[in-house]
Amino acid sequence: MTETHKPKWTPENAGNEFACRVMKGVDGGHDGMDEKKIETKKFRKRKHLSIDELAEGILKRDKVILAQAITLIESNAFKHQEKAQELLKKIMPYAGKSIRIGITGVPGAGKSTFIEAFGNLLIDLGHKVAVLAVDPSSSVTKGSILGDKTRMETLARNDNCFIRPSPSSGTLGGVHRKTRESMLACEASGFDVILVETVGVGQSEVTVRSMVDFFLLLKISGAGDELQGIKKGVIELADSILINKADGANKIYAETAREEFDRALHYLKPATCGWTPHAYTCSALHKTGLKEIWEVIKKFIAMTKENKTFELRRREQVMEWVDSMVKDYLYSGFYNNPEIIKHFPLIKKHVEDGIVPPTKAVRTLIDIYNRKQ
Repeated sequence: MTETHKPKWTPENAGNEFACRVMKGVDGGHDGMDEKKIETKKFRKRKHLSIDELAEGILKRDKVILAQAITLIESNAFKHQEKAQELLKKIMPYAGKSIRIGITGVPGAGKSTFIEAFGNLLIDLGHKVAVLAVDPSSSVTKGSILGDKTRMETLARNDNCFIRPSPSSGTLGGVHRKTRESMLACEASGFDVILVETVGVGQSEVTVRSMVDFFLLLKISGAGDELQGIKKGVIELADSILINKADGANKIYAETAREEFDRALHYLKPATCGWTPHAYTCSALHKTGLKEIWEVIKKFIAMTKENKTFELRRREQVMEWVDSMVKDYLYSGFYNNPEIIKHFPLIKKHVEDGIVPPTKAVRTLIDIYNRKQ
C-alpha cells in the first residue's frame, strides 16, 4: 500500500497497520466502456476454524482469531451458539484472572476519550487491555451506531489492546450474555484489565454493574444534576464518580461538582460492602487524574479481595448470568412458538383497540402456549 493511501492521522514512519484493508474491485473498465474486458478478482475466503483451532489461537493471544471467536459468540444462530458453548468450555479454565471495570456516563461525558487515555496509561504500566463497548443499536439495522473503535485511534493500534464494539440489538439479556462471554474470551487471551463501556441511557448500567468488579461513573460539571445526585439511581451503583473535563476554565466548576457529588454519596448506601465511594476529577484530554483513579481502583480490588467481597460478587454474578440466560431462553421460546406466532397479531390488535384488557390478553397467550406444550 502506497503512502498516498494512508489516512492523514497515520503517525510519521508508521508501518502498514490499519483497522481495515482495501478490497480491489475489477480489472478493466465498467459497463458502457467499449473494448474493456472486466475480470473479477478471486480472493481467498476466510478459513472456517475448528473449535480447537479457535481455542488454541485465543490462548496464543492471536487477536484476529480472538475477534473471530467473539463473532461466533455473538451470533444468534442456533448452530453457532452450540459451537460457542463448546469453545467457552475449553477456555474457561484460563479466564477469570482480570480486573473488570465498568465505565458509564451520559453522552458527551467523554467516555471514549477517557478510555483511550486510561487504556494507554495501563498499557504503559505493563497491562494488556481489552475494551468491550456495549454500543446502542440502530432501530433500523440493529447494528452499532457510535463506532467507538474509530474514536480510539491510538489505543486501537496498540498491540497490547483489543477493542470490540458490540451492538446491543435492543435486548438487555443479549448484552449480558454476549458481553460476559466475550469477556471470558479476552481473559483467556491474556488481557488482564477489561474495560466494559456502556452508553449510559438507562437499564444497561444495571446490566454492566452485574458483570464487573469496579463500576466507574463519568460525569461532567454543569449538567444540572449535581444537587440532585441523591435522586440518581445510577449513582447508587457506582464505586467511584469521576468528573471529566476538569481543565482550563472548567476546572473550578469540576471541583465544585466533585464536592457536591461527594456530599451526595455520603447519604447513599455503598454499592460494595466495606467501601466508601468518593468523587474525583480528571482531564482525559490532558491526561491528568488518571493515575489517581487507577490507584483508587487498585485499592478497591485489594480491599474486596481481603474481605472476600470480590469472590462473593463473582459467584453472585455467575448465578445472575445463569438467571439472565434462562429468562432469555424462555422469552425466545415463547415468542417463537408456532401457536403464539399464529394468534399474537389478532390478540395484539384487540389490546391496541381497547377490546381486550392487557391482563386478559396475557392470560390468553399463556393458555395457548401451555395448551400446545
